[in-house]
Amino acid sequence: MKFALILSLCLLAGQASASQQEELENLRRRIADMQSEIAKTSESKTEAADALRVSERAISDSNRKLTELAEQQQKANIRLNTLQTQQQQLGASLSRQKVLLEKLLYQQYLGGKHEYLKLMLDNQDPNKVARDLQYFQYIARNRAAWLENLRRDLNALNSVSHEVHTQSETLEKLSTEQAAQKEKLKQDQRERLEVLGQISKQLTQQRREITRLQHDENRLASLVVKIAEMLAKPKTKSLFRNNNIPDTRFDGNPFEQLQGRLALPVKGEISNKFGATRPDSTVVWKGIFIRSASGQTVKTVAAGRVVFADWLRGFGNLLIVDHGNAYMSLYGNNETLYKQVGDELRGGDTIATVGNSGGNADSGLYFELRHESRPLDPLKWLAKK
Repeated sequence: MKFALILSLCLLAGQASASQQEELENLRRRIADMQSEIAKTSESKTEAADALRVSERAISDSNRKLTELAEQQQKANIRLNTLQTQQQQLGASLSRQKVLLEKLLYQQYLGGKHEYLKLMLDNQDPNKVARDLQYFQYIARNRAAWLENLRRDLNALNSVSHEVHTQSETLEKLSTEQAAQKEKLKQDQRERLEVLGQISKQLTQQRREITRLQHDENRLASLVVKIAEMLAKPKTKSLFRNNNIPDTRFDGNPFEQLQGRLALPVKGEISNKFGATRPDSTVVWKGIFIRSASGQTVKTVAAGRVVFADWLRGFGNLLIVDHGNAYMSLYGNNETLYKQVGDELRGGDTIATVGNSGGNADSGLYFELRHESRPLDPLKWLAKK
């Protein structure tokens, strides 16, 4: 009897062990399935983000074009005001000259050429006659010069009036073009929202699938907790807040001399450490991400020249500045790029506005420093507070 009881307990223990082993194998398979789904989700997110390239680059181009049109319109308005002032001055001058011309014609009508005949026929001193004739010649030349000035002012008034008309037409064309550009910008923004909506729908569906798999694993509560911790996206904490922005004080200095003196290109919260592993990835940070509100201006950290200004997968609207001696700075995830390849920059120049292009979840600026293509820790280049 006792032997039978011991045998039964051994059999039950073996069955329990086999059952736990089977559940553990099932769990491992589910974990593998989850990891596969996560990889698919990341890959799909990247592929979907590529669809943003056209719309986000179009938004950047439209914003830059609107800025250029506004500058042209301001210059055209200044020129128009100058021309209108000249037109008023010339008009007032001509009005005064017309009054004098009327008086001159009236006097000429009354006097005619009798003065010359009278001088010749009167028996006066020849020397006096010669002097009087000389005076008349002076008066005649003065009248001729005055009439020439009058004709010149009339021609200038006609020229200015024509330029005023031309400038007014230019302003009207600029206003029409600006209105069309604004409408295009709205359309580009609507298209971007549609693409983002498609991405959101795709990711929501995939997250539901992951949730379903997680629910299947609830039989082993302790392991489910570990899986949830593994899958949970860690919340990024702010390392510190940047409140300084670059200016021109170091222009002309070699870039290698600026270590420990630079300011970051935008105000905001720094959310990662250089060289740390990115969440849900084995990739390390080669720069820093500065969380900042969309539309904030981005400044170049030092003088240089733009060598890249385009949309790049994973970085959205990206701008790269060459500072000489193989030093470069990179500015990614922008909403708008204001500069183009070849543009010369001073320290603190506005080069872009903050956004979340490239499929980034947060609004902010991704910033890198490189020397001979090797990434540098931007925080080691900051000025001491």
